[in-house]
Amino acid sequence: MSKRKTRTAARRKPRKSAADRSEGRKGARRALWRGAVSFGLVYIPVYLYSAARESTLDLDLLDSRDFSPVGYQRYNKRTGKVVDWADVVKGFQYRKGEYVALSDEDFRQANVEASQTIDIDSFAERTDIPPEYFEQPYYLEPAKGGDKTYALLREALLQTGKIAIGSFVMRSRQHLCALVAQGRVLLLNTLRFAEELRPAAELDLPPANARSAKISARELSMATRLIEEMTGAWKPEAFEDTYRKDLMRRIKEKIRKRQTHVLTPDVEPEAQPRTADIIDLTAILRQSLESRGSKAAARKPKRRARG
Repeated sequence: MSKRKTRTAARRKPRKSAADRSEGRKGARRALWRGAVSFGLVYIPVYLYSAARESTLDLDLLDSRDFSPVGYQRYNKRTGKVVDWADVVKGFQYRKGEYVALSDEDFRQANVEASQTIDIDSFAERTDIPPEYFEQPYYLEPAKGGDKTYALLREALLQTGKIAIGSFVMRSRQHLCALVAQGRVLLLNTLRFAEELRPAAELDLPPANARSAKISARELSMATRLIEEMTGAWKPEAFEDTYRKDLMRRIKEKIRKRQTHVLTPDVEPEAQPRTADIIDLTAILRQSLESRGSKAAARKPKRRARG
């Protein structure tokens, strides 16, 4: 069969539902949590996926004397011996030196419903939650049989302009959360509990008004004018992690110039040595950070637009 016929046949295949696509993606993208959203008598089976991804470079820790990798180890504090993951359990110290061991089943059975359900408690205005409470974004995707109720909640939130406030248990921890309708997707943001935030009263801050802070009317007028001139529509695609690109450019330049270090072989002198190019990242980071100051200062006014 020709490539053209193959492509034509592929286009004729019936479109899979969201639930089928989720099941088919298990190998490529695994859901972090599976359960249901519940508000009133409405029950929406869903999958939870992370909506964020790290853009930091994967750096190894090295011993500066021979550039051998430095590893992390779990060790028994009494014997000093390394402990395998299979022998590690979680425990609660209820009395000095005495523990209660907890298994995954203990965490699940503590409250089965809480560990399987995002229970919506109330609804609020989007602007009601201060920014310091927002923690981590996730996407909710309907599981099998949940398309209609998922769309119902999404459309109701869009029409009312509200967000849903609820809680659920994931990875042995209860999370406060906010569900926000954003286009076709329901976005779940985990929220910090009030007790997890330190009070700002602990900080040494300037007085609460311009006059007490010795700010002149002219200074305040110029500052507000500058803010107005720099105000524009929020365009997240206009911002990017330029530092990561600059660092990678510098790394590639050092590789091109052969400014690399070879891992000291752990073999006898007469044996054939193993070689691996290991970059002196400490020097690169130091130089990059020294040159970062002037670049950050030049871009600072532009970045304020994110506030």
